[in-house]
Amino acid sequence: MPDHDQLLTFPSSYRAQLSDAEFARLSAFIYNVAGIKMPPAKRIMLQSRLQKRLRELQMDSFKEYIEYLMSERGKQEELIQMLDVVSTNKTDFFREPVHFDFLRDTVLPAHYGEAGARPIKIWSAACSSGEEPYTIAMTIAEYCRTKGVLHDYSIMGTDLSTKVLKMAENAVYKMDKVEGLPIDILHRYFLRSKDRENPTVRVVPELRRHVKVQRMNFMDETYSINEVFDVVFCRNVLIYFDRQTQEKVIGKLCTKLKQGGYFFLGHSESIMNMTLPLQPVRPTIFRKI
Repeated sequence: MPDHDQLLTFPSSYRAQLSDAEFARLSAFIYNVAGIKMPPAKRIMLQSRLQKRLRELQMDSFKEYIEYLMSERGKQEELIQMLDVVSTNKTDFFREPVHFDFLRDTVLPAHYGEAGARPIKIWSAACSSGEEPYTIAMTIAEYCRTKGVLHDYSIMGTDLSTKVLKMAENAVYKMDKVEGLPIDILHRYFLRSKDRENPTVRVVPELRRHVKVQRMNFMDETYSINEVFDVVFCRNVLIYFDRQTQEKVIGKLCTKLKQGGYFFLGHSESIMNMTLPLQPVRPTIFRKI
């Protein structure tokens, strides 16, 4: 065993501390530009995540970083980098499966049963690294396969973070991300890498061609998407916003949802006492009226 007789030294950015006043200023800025709540309990988490940005920018203090971030130059160069760092992106394939069951058993039969049915358009409005839109694609593909039909569809994935959008676009995932999926789903919809040391899988091209991604901030006054969708998934992201912001965001999302279209929320989210054009169908499943 090697000796450990030399003390480690760290650059000053590792030792930079985020004061209460700096945290208050930074959290207010994050809320204004992204709607993300940063309560005092998240100060240490925010400090830890942003220390990497200080190192990359060769800055020694959060004071210096905050001044840069809030400058016109910083808003152009650093804002997206900062939001990539502080936004939380946790997701899985077939997360909250009751939604995909409803899509398969209710939404798809009704849509494709209509006379002159057109391609179904679905928006994954907080798509993170892509597991949700590709789960939607697999659900549609499985429906078409079992019914013996060919139906076209398109899925738009949007997120605040450019980092996770790149992952969604590449559609490459570590093997542990797909552990537990049915073996037939794995065989039909994933390609395995040849690297046995660092095994990964990639979603098959037949599904990838149906999924497009782009960056979008829920706090934008208007959403730069010209399409109207049959279904909107917006799950497990509104919990980071306050109630007023939640209602405002869902209202804007509903302007992109066709009348009679379906809206899906995360299992821990609610629109109770909000004034929205949505009627409950099932818990966390709504229809636009």
